[in-house]
Amino acid sequence: MAEVDKSISFDGRDIRLKVGLLAPQAGGSVLIESGDTAVLVTATRSEAREGIDFLPLTVDYEERLYAAGRIPGGIMRREGRPPEKAILTSRLIDRPLRPLFPSWLRDDLQVVALTLSMDEQVPPDVLAVTGASIATLIAQIPFNGPMAAVRVGLVGDDFIINPTYAEIEAGDLDLIVAGSPDGVIMVEAGANQLPERDIIEAIDFGYEAVRDLIKAQQDLVAELGLQIIQQEPPAVDQTLENYIRDRASDEIKKILAQFELTKTERDTALDAVKDAIATEIEALPEEDPIRTAAAANSKALGNTFKDITKYFMRRQIVEDNVRVDGRTLDQVRPVSCQVSVLPKRVHGSGLFNRGLTQVLSACTLGTPGDAQNLNDDLQIDQSKRYLHHYNFPPFSVGETKPLRAPGRREIGHGALAERAILPVLPPKEVFPYVIRVVSEVLSSNGSTSMGSVCGSTLALMDAGVPIIKPVSGAAMGLIKEGDEVRVLTDIQGIEDFLGDMDFKVAGTDTGITALQMDMKISGLSLEVIAQAIHQAKAARLHILEKMLQTIETPRTETSPFAPRLLTIKIDPDMIGLVIGPGGKTIKGITEETGAKIDIEDDGTVTISAVDETKAKRARNIIQGMTRKLHEGDVYVGRVTRIIPIGAFVEFLPGKEGMIHISQLADYRVGKVEDEVAVGDEVIVKVREIDNKGRINLTRLGIHPDQAAAAREAAAVNR
Repeated sequence: MAEVDKSISFDGRDIRLKVGLLAPQAGGSVLIESGDTAVLVTATRSEAREGIDFLPLTVDYEERLYAAGRIPGGIMRREGRPPEKAILTSRLIDRPLRPLFPSWLRDDLQVVALTLSMDEQVPPDVLAVTGASIATLIAQIPFNGPMAAVRVGLVGDDFIINPTYAEIEAGDLDLIVAGSPDGVIMVEAGANQLPERDIIEAIDFGYEAVRDLIKAQQDLVAELGLQIIQQEPPAVDQTLENYIRDRASDEIKKILAQFELTKTERDTALDAVKDAIATEIEALPEEDPIRTAAAANSKALGNTFKDITKYFMRRQIVEDNVRVDGRTLDQVRPVSCQVSVLPKRVHGSGLFNRGLTQVLSACTLGTPGDAQNLNDDLQIDQSKRYLHHYNFPPFSVGETKPLRAPGRREIGHGALAERAILPVLPPKEVFPYVIRVVSEVLSSNGSTSMGSVCGSTLALMDAGVPIIKPVSGAAMGLIKEGDEVRVLTDIQGIEDFLGDMDFKVAGTDTGITALQMDMKISGLSLEVIAQAIHQAKAARLHILEKMLQTIETPRTETSPFAPRLLTIKIDPDMIGLVIGPGGKTIKGITEETGAKIDIEDDGTVTISAVDETKAKRARNIIQGMTRKLHEGDVYVGRVTRIIPIGAFVEFLPGKEGMIHISQLADYRVGKVEDEVAVGDEVIVKVREIDNKGRINLTRLGIHPDQAAAAREAAAVNR
């Protein structure tokens, strides 16, 4: 393919596309650049494997540390397993791309995005999303695109397209909008409690830019002499499908109309109908075309049965405005909450129930040294002080599966819940703890990620974290049949599985903190998205009310088993003194007191210990070591040793001075031992600090008021 170099300018930003330069053996490839950030995206297609009844699409986003001029750490000095950010970016590419492939496509597809260069201005993720669409078009894979994505930021009162890292950090919104010619297909956002109208306006603003990128892709395809491949589905023999439909339709309709059935009862009843048809087919003669068709494709019965169930569930909602559990379209399932469900060894816990969905969240408070180091990826931020982890064990849906490391879904749901809570966390200066929340999904029937948001809020408040406001969340669904559209509040599992949209919205009573929208259709109008956002607010506030009935405000005290943190500020020039050569001094303080000490570059020292007296002892030692002394200061000290010409006194933790024998009393002293003994408590005044830093003390000329003040200060610091 001939090399093509194309530039797209919009909203003050430039995106450059280079086709035909790199990866010539990939099905399609493009180098997409903005600033000094460059991402190579490829799309490759292989023939379908035997027996595959789904689209085997794999999307991988890869980071190389050379892109930022860095060398990996560790023994191997090369990149290892993908960091969390890379996994989230893989999902970000996959989510708007997957719905645009024809449902009948069974070929193996792989999209790989590789960041080759990254500056500190332009994030590579939205470039990779748009690049995936371009590579797919060039590879001539059947595709209902083009598709593109942009990031929308809010700085002051102005929306901006594809903001820099600094603009994202300074703004109140980080929104990614992906769309196709048919409308918006994905939304991902974190916001600082923005009202619904601002979010809707931002999505509309972003989709305008998406249209420009779609038009640029269409022009590029035409320039390359290619076509956008949109094939008709292959012909399918309807004999088996008609046979199953004739025998299953009436029974499925009856089961879906029994609103009193639980999820398990409904699934059991539907399985019984499917098993009866399977038995009936097995009883047919071997040469019967129905049995032959069923034998040729072992999954045909299950897939057809699912399609019939989907059809009648959707028709019931569209025609009767009634859902499978009898709820109205905007009704939330019963909600209940508990806090302190675990002993206080766990610093805070919350149990959230909504229908058959149950999430247990546990909060742990840690020290600054527990912050997550992010040096293994290309993120600008180097550490995280709030961590949210989401676990989805198989028993939560009544299944038996091997327990494995967290998959992409678990990481994605955890990141969404984390993003929802971040805007309401207290600043480090107010609450210096590192915070980790783990959400254990104990039962799942839809919207466990939003259940995790609610459970996390309960756990944080129970742990005594002074969050600015409590956060709740709800998942919205969609049924679209022709021109008929129904938005569903608080979707359950079957509505997610058989519906067209999963739209999660989290926020406070003031505004939205996070949202995530995924589609199974090729696009959605802004009007429907706005309806879903507004409908979600009522659900969010209803759930929040139930949560606040359980715990209204954060607890004023943390668990007795949580570390006690004391924070002081020292002169940054004194950091080396506290650490000591090879860390000897700080290790000594830790061994002596049992406290953990973390020092930041700006001189902030955080001291932690479960026993507060140990933390205070370490604080006093550090304050004593770093306090700037002045002649005339008066202290309470203790005699540590005696020599013929005087006595040494520790008057601050780690600070010693000497009282010369002539300064022990206002009369002549024959022997030091006549006035003081080791261990005696004495009032001393700084008489002189010589040019070598040695401190000379005196017991003379101390006013009674100075002595009283020194005793009072010593009592406070003990």
